[in-house]
Amino acid sequence: MSQTPPSTTALRVSGLAQNDATPFEVLPDAKAMKALADTLELSGLRKMRFEGQITAYGTADWLLTGTLGATVTQPCAVTLVPVTTRIDVPVRRLYARDYEEIDVPETEMPEDDEVERLGAWIDPESVMIESLSLAIPDFPRAEGAELGEMVLTEPGVAPLTDEAARPFAGLADLKSQLTEKKDD
Repeated sequence: MSQTPPSTTALRVSGLAQNDATPFEVLPDAKAMKALADTLELSGLRKMRFEGQITAYGTADWLLTGTLGATVTQPCAVTLVPVTTRIDVPVRRLYARDYEEIDVPETEMPEDDEVERLGAWIDPESVMIESLSLAIPDFPRAEGAELGEMVLTEPGVAPLTDEAARPFAGLADLKSQLTEKKDD
């Protein structure tokens, strides 16, 4: 087992109190937030805080619970205008001593993605980084930004639009016309 902690926030499992919660708080400085923003390809990252506790879970497992808060700035997926998003998410990780990883080339992801193998260290900083990367919007949009429709075709050919590609939309129109004629 490694004697060197993976980060300054890592806690040695053998040093955790079995009968009491071990609180933690991670407040990255400006330099760390800048590095993380660069890694995650964010335009900006501020007001980041991860706090919670680690408690014994059963006889051999440990449970990390906490709250991650951060403000991220990303370019809009449509207009590239900066979009600011506030993230406040609960975080939960169960570190299981008897966790078995599946060693098969292709496998389905288990539904419970909060369970991890228990090692010598529990590192709130790495949990914070993983949780942030999962919580940031994949395609942020500025208010009012809409993705337009591009229609391309050869000269002299009617373009195929999204509306024309919906075969049942035409049937719905036909049905409403027939219903109107019956009512007359």
